[in-house]
Amino acid sequence: MEWVKDVKANLNKIGFIGLGNMGRPMAENVLAKGHNLVVYDVQQEAVDSLRELGATVSQSPQDVAAQVDCIITMLPNNACVLEVYEGENGILKSGKKGSLLIDSSTVDPHVSKTVAAIAEAQGHVFVDAPVSGGVNAARLSQLTFMVGGPSEVFPAVQDLLFTMGARVVHCGPVGSGQAVKICNNMLLGISMIGTSEAMNLGIRLGIDPKVLLTIINSSSGRCWSSEVYCPVPGAMDNVPSSNDYKGGFQTKLMAKDLGLANDAATRTATPTPLGSLAYQLYSNMVNSGFADKDFSSVYQFFLRRGSMQGSNP
Repeated sequence: MEWVKDVKANLNKIGFIGLGNMGRPMAENVLAKGHNLVVYDVQQEAVDSLRELGATVSQSPQDVAAQVDCIITMLPNNACVLEVYEGENGILKSGKKGSLLIDSSTVDPHVSKTVAAIAEAQGHVFVDAPVSGGVNAARLSQLTFMVGGPSEVFPAVQDLLFTMGARVVHCGPVGSGQAVKICNNMLLGISMIGTSEAMNLGIRLGIDPKVLLTIINSSSGRCWSSEVYCPVPGAMDNVPSSNDYKGGFQTKLMAKDLGLANDAATRTATPTPLGSLAYQLYSNMVNSGFADKDFSSVYQFFLRRGSMQGSNP
């Protein structure tokens, strides 16, 4: 990996693949920090918005790889990551030898290890760097990146990721970032359910939701779900719950991440009773019309269930 010492010279032109709710603001921040950007996404609207900001639009992941020395991917699931890297028009079909490949998707650690092995055999460097913080943090360059990969490439990776985040942590070898991320998201799913249950109960007991939220956030029940991402509509500004649960982290993605944690728990014989229940609940939500809503819509899901139960004789 001798090329690493010169990697800063190669980071002027960056590829970015995957311009969804998280990927688009991340790419916008890379562009805003002065990098030339080559982008690709299956959604035309997404690439058009980046083109208007000065990015170059490509027709495939393979086309992106032919133009740059460093690529960031932000994709929804295992299958998409494997297709973008290994598919017929994938990155590894034409990537320049010595390319730095950074995957910020949340996937099974085994997927990261598989892609990394193929990339390394072709002379590339692959790291997994999933994120935490949500859409608002992505817009404000306040994300936390959990990096798995060779320690010698971390300084170069860190420099680039700081264009999109406030904290970049090296977690260990490839796959470690994903392991940390699925643990974090399992806890997040559980805490959002707990916050929604507590808020729903308090409101039904006659407490003003803003008063209840103020007390929780200055007491022992405080958590990210209550302090930053309240699930109750109107209780907090600039969060998905106050925008009909639009524009955040979709329920189907939370269910996917909880499924990854559930699979990992099964493989390692680790008891995760609350994680398993959270997975079941979010999977139920996906099948009940909440798939594309923000995952904090679990509060709305409880309201619907309570209304249905209340209507029974």
